[in-house]
Amino acid sequence: MKFGKQFTAQMVPEWQEAYMNYNKLKTLLKEIQHFRQINRPPPNTPAGLKRKATLYRAFSGLTQRYNQPTSPSTPDHDIETQAIIVKSVNRDGSQSCQTTFLMASDDGGEYELVYFKRLDDEFNKVDMFYRSKVEEVMKEAATLNKQMDALIAFRIKVENPHGSFDMSVEMSRLASDVSASTAALVAMGMDVIDESGQSSHGQSEEWSEEKDVKETEMVNQNVQIPKPKTLGGTRPAQLEVLKHVKMNITKETPRSTIKGFLQPSQTELEFSRENLKKVEGKLKLAFVEFYQKLRLLRSYSFLNTLAFSKIMKKYDKITSRKASKSYMKMVDNSFLGSSDEVSKVMERVEATFIKHFSNSNRNKAMSILRPKAKRDKHRITFSMGFFAGCTAALIVALILIIRARGLMNAKDGGSQYMENMFPLYSLFGFIVLHMLMYGANIYFWRRYRVNYSFIFGFKKGTDVGYIEVLLLSFGLAALALASVLSNLHMHSPEYNSFTELLPLNLVFVLLIILFCPFNIMYRTGRFFFLTCLFHCIFAPLYKVTLTDFFLADQLTSQVQALRSLEFYICYYGWGDYNHRKNTCRTSGVYNTFWFIVAVIPYWSRLLQCLRRRFEEKNYRDAYNGLKYFVTIVAVCMRTAYSLDKRLGWGVVAWIFSACAAIVSTYWDLVIDWGLLQRQSKNRWLRDKLLVPHKSVYFVAMVLNVFLRFAWMQTVLGFKVSFLHAESLVTIVASLEIIRRGIWNFFRLENEHLNNVGNFRAFKSVPLPFNYDGDDDKDE
Repeated sequence: MKFGKQFTAQMVPEWQEAYMNYNKLKTLLKEIQHFRQINRPPPNTPAGLKRKATLYRAFSGLTQRYNQPTSPSTPDHDIETQAIIVKSVNRDGSQSCQTTFLMASDDGGEYELVYFKRLDDEFNKVDMFYRSKVEEVMKEAATLNKQMDALIAFRIKVENPHGSFDMSVEMSRLASDVSASTAALVAMGMDVIDESGQSSHGQSEEWSEEKDVKETEMVNQNVQIPKPKTLGGTRPAQLEVLKHVKMNITKETPRSTIKGFLQPSQTELEFSRENLKKVEGKLKLAFVEFYQKLRLLRSYSFLNTLAFSKIMKKYDKITSRKASKSYMKMVDNSFLGSSDEVSKVMERVEATFIKHFSNSNRNKAMSILRPKAKRDKHRITFSMGFFAGCTAALIVALILIIRARGLMNAKDGGSQYMENMFPLYSLFGFIVLHMLMYGANIYFWRRYRVNYSFIFGFKKGTDVGYIEVLLLSFGLAALALASVLSNLHMHSPEYNSFTELLPLNLVFVLLIILFCPFNIMYRTGRFFFLTCLFHCIFAPLYKVTLTDFFLADQLTSQVQALRSLEFYICYYGWGDYNHRKNTCRTSGVYNTFWFIVAVIPYWSRLLQCLRRRFEEKNYRDAYNGLKYFVTIVAVCMRTAYSLDKRLGWGVVAWIFSACAAIVSTYWDLVIDWGLLQRQSKNRWLRDKLLVPHKSVYFVAMVLNVFLRFAWMQTVLGFKVSFLHAESLVTIVASLEIIRRGIWNFFRLENEHLNNVGNFRAFKSVPLPFNYDGDDDKDE
């Protein structure tokens, strides 16, 4: 793989604009090369002579001494043939690079002038961005430093709430555990000075830092650190810091949400082991996220430095000049190439994490800080292909059997069979189709470098790829189709009860797999899904994150699947399966829940919008909530019309459904996708597009409008002669799932571009403590 592709593949997606534009500089070099080939053609060489010119130079001998130092008085050949002069200039209070090209009078010199101008611009952009990010991490390091001070003091207070630190024998034991205490993170903030201009720990900082480094080296070498018998030689943590901090209570659970209405978001410290465990858990997550940021920053510095080296070597090769040495010397001496703050902070973070969060177990700590990348397994790809083949074969067999028996339009039992079995098995069809669309979404997100894993907040190394999703989809499809064929094969009077229980057993199998507590079948992904589903059900008691409302949006496209679950309860709970008769529609309770089940996803979304409006004070959430309220009314009117075919219900249902469709379509295209911008560089689209073909966006917009109005068929009452009514309902519901799959890609693309515009590449982790002066500073 060429370096350009490797460079692009290893970029942080949200920082892509901040990297050196390698392709643009490479294009400029191609223009220089093209000019030289036209104006300076190579000399005509005899066809038989293809040896390099160096083969005809005088032989230097075998006994020549190499690497002989050049005398200071001897002029350097590179200086005589120097093509550029690189110097650092001060612009607006910041250092920037300026290159002077000395060969501008040569033929094609104007091309090289443009190249070096663009090269300087790229370097200054990269160096400035790196400086800003290093300043950010140093400020964050200082914040974590203060959090660690509070944690260690909090830990001491929990261990001995009433004892005296200076005289207690118990504190001797604690002193060995916290001997490095704040010093482990002091070096992280060693270049950060407080408002008074003094270091935050005074004269003992240097001594404690040196001691902590030695202890860390001993831990790395698996050497047991002896515990001191007395407090002599340790610098105890300052317990007075607890007087200036309060606990942060984030409204992430129903309990914390309710308490947030009754009392302020910050409370006095409560020294209990339960709170200590929570504090350590939050700080542990903060350190892991902070360490990932440091790793990406170091990778950013290395990749860009390597890119400048590669592009200058290409320049030397094309122009036969020796400019790379001078330019790379400047790069190596710049902040980008010479700064070691990030590496030092990484070492200190590792030392702190090993000591305070991993019980001095380095292997355990590094497995958390540096999780191994998940490798693709060939057996998963093979299994996916196998189940895909089985699914295709079973679909063909099912179509032939249905055609042969005439189940779609038969009057003798066929219509009743479709009304009973089709809603039961269509549930699996809806689930499989949605999973297939999600697998396609993952494939295209990866192809166009949409950082979906970061946006969804997946734990690194646990996200499920598209191959795994397709494996689960085709596996479920094959299992469901085998059950359908078995049901059709045993469709005779002597197998009544057992035959009708097949779909119910399949649902139980799915529930067992979904809730299985063992580490099989992608447990992390399953539990992540269940957590988000739980948050959607109990909205607005949980803090609304993107994954929560994204899942709730998926559920709004699965209304027919939820109604199928209601049919399961009615058909099996009331014993209709014993007689193969469907009496659900004649029950008032069933019809009432026919309304409620359809409204639940939209109601959950409405409550989420209200919570976001209350917390973030954004009027857009209020308008979004109003959109879902109109949709709820439309769904209720359509359901009423389907149960009672009165003209009045039909007119009201048509009006509200049309309004909901128009508002939802506008929201999809303009708000969720960010398209239809008249002043955009891409007419009627947006300034930044990840898909290179603009026609894809216009086709997606047309499809979204068409599929948004497809379910108007339920109001208008269109009928197809060769399709059963249940089949038509299933097709319309499937079209809505397909529309949702298309919506998913462009919705996350727009979210990704918003993150890119703000260079947000890391999730914010709430810290456990808040110092007294933090609020004032924020304001």
